[in-house]
Amino acid sequence: MKRLSDAIDLFSAQEIDAPQNALRKRDLEAINNLKQIFRDIRDYFAGNVTGITRDEAIAQTLMRLLFCKIHDELSRQTDDLSDVARRPSDDPDSFARRVLAVFERVKTRYADIFAADETIDIPPIDLWRIVAKFERFSLTTTDRDVIADAFEELIGRAFRGGEGQFFTPRNVVQMMIDVLEPSSSERIIDPACGSGGFLAYILRHLLRRNPSDPFIVGIDKDAFLSRLAKIYLSLIGDRNYHVHCENSLADPQTWKPETQAVVQLGSFDVVLTNPPFGAKIPVVGDDLLKQYDLGRVWIERDGKWQKTKVLMDKQSPQILFIERCLQLLKAGGRTGIVLPDGVFGNPSERYVWEFARERASIIGVVSLSQETFQPSAHTKTSVAFLEKKKAGQSKIFMAIAKAVGHNKNGKETFKINPDGSFVLDAQGKKILDDDLPEIAMNFKAHLRDGLRAPSRLGFAIGRDEIRDHIFIPECYNPEIQAELARLEASGRYELRSIGDLVADKIIEIRRGNEIGSQFYGTGNVPFVRTTDIVNWEIKIDPVKPVSEEVYEQYRKAQDVRANDILFVNDGTFLIGRSAMVTRLDEKIVIQSHLRKIRVLQPERLNPFYLFYLLNSKIARKQIDAKTFVQATISTIGNRLFEVVLPIAKSKSEQEAVAREVQFIIEQKTLLREKCVSLIENSL
Repeated sequence: MKRLSDAIDLFSAQEIDAPQNALRKRDLEAINNLKQIFRDIRDYFAGNVTGITRDEAIAQTLMRLLFCKIHDELSRQTDDLSDVARRPSDDPDSFARRVLAVFERVKTRYADIFAADETIDIPPIDLWRIVAKFERFSLTTTDRDVIADAFEELIGRAFRGGEGQFFTPRNVVQMMIDVLEPSSSERIIDPACGSGGFLAYILRHLLRRNPSDPFIVGIDKDAFLSRLAKIYLSLIGDRNYHVHCENSLADPQTWKPETQAVVQLGSFDVVLTNPPFGAKIPVVGDDLLKQYDLGRVWIERDGKWQKTKVLMDKQSPQILFIERCLQLLKAGGRTGIVLPDGVFGNPSERYVWEFARERASIIGVVSLSQETFQPSAHTKTSVAFLEKKKAGQSKIFMAIAKAVGHNKNGKETFKINPDGSFVLDAQGKKILDDDLPEIAMNFKAHLRDGLRAPSRLGFAIGRDEIRDHIFIPECYNPEIQAELARLEASGRYELRSIGDLVADKIIEIRRGNEIGSQFYGTGNVPFVRTTDIVNWEIKIDPVKPVSEEVYEQYRKAQDVRANDILFVNDGTFLIGRSAMVTRLDEKIVIQSHLRKIRVLQPERLNPFYLFYLLNSKIARKQIDAKTFVQATISTIGNRLFEVVLPIAKSKSEQEAVAREVQFIIEQKTLLREKCVSLIENSL
């Protein structure tokens, strides 16, 4: 047979021409990397197959072919010819007919995955070339991790668009599994399983340790995703998976009989999940909400939260999933659940932890870095671990993962030596910059016999040390506390919180005002917003100036003067920025997200020295640690008052620093005056 193509870079001549020999099952070989093959096939589809160029369609078509290959291998004897492989006597048309016949058998064998009317709609010549890429490899004897990794990349690339990121990063899942250590004898469920990432990793974990048949259940309300989960588990070898398309938050009595037969509240040992969350997908309706204590209005009385009537409108899904996870657990069961950071610190959601502490023991919280789910999602998250029993360890494990093995663009990051070279392992390979394996190890040590050396990668907090139901690990970072203690022990510094300075009337703090967008651009008086605070100064030309009338309305209340400090209190990625008000800035109106800090007793605390302290490394670390995500915006709130400043006991040291800062501010002011003069006198 002549060559079918003369210029297909992705394929070798062997993969394009007719084979010299027919492949038998005994001829098939294992493969240690399917990812590149999947990429080559995807690129071929995108560039050559008419009608199948989108990643979603490519992925679904390739999954059908993979099942044909697996079914063919499982149904063949050692010396049998492979049906999903080309033979010397084949042409593209005869080969395509044989593959389609295999798919008909696949649809019968996997009727719960593939619909009766599904087909492999690929032109014979393209099917010939595509199957040539993987026909000689055995998928049933290849390590299941190799298949799972390739499937994950295929699905992640194809379906991470509008539907969101279906795969929780593998290192996060592995950390959760390592901590909770599910066993094959336990009943395990993910009630928001998506395309099956958690289930697959749990299955792989269990099969490495015990080949017995584990009891793993997944539920997802999206029919397509639950189908993907079944495919994923089938590809890595589970013969008795239980994946159901249901609304996990609905009344279990409304589930299909086959789901009710498998899933009962109070029957599971382990729940691992990353539920959907966000204000855009609220749970509504009395029938749903009345099932839950967390579907009710909670009010605080005398320092205690109490539930009242059912919510009239809606509740965030992540809140209800916390309760559903606890409902699914049997006594003594344990859960790990990924949640947005707002749940761990927002004042409006502190009742959640009052609820949780009444029904379970909170055993740990691991803070994940902002990059964890990027580039697909930007929500800052943490993982909560709970055990369904009142009596638990007296201390709660906490950790802060700053490195998770990739950056905000999803590119892998590696550990770096002080000289800039990569850290290498014993085999000479670069080591991923990932805190989670060490955090998991420290967590297990804490559960076993306690931590030896606390750090941000693992420390324990007494339950009575938790303030105001705030479970954000950064708030209790032992490294910050150790640094403050070191400064105090040096004898050079007196530690004073901002709250102490306010109480002693050394400084005062006032909040700006939100004037309303209808007043933007109505005059020439600068309306200073958070984005106008840059490099220790107020922008020369704020873009939302207001009228004299608006200025007069707020002038007395805001009372802005030279040497006041403007501090950004709210605003994602901006909190902690500050600027000194100069003689050029006294006629302004400041936004509500800014705080005006004024020194009332300059003989006790120089304002320029205070400005330096607010910008010091130790202050910035505390500011970052005390910044929470509240609703859609980050804020430090009144936790600003908790920030501790190391004030030099030596007056001469204070004065020297203050003079240097003042000189910088004055030079900036002079340069700014020159810029203004130049512009005003321009053509």
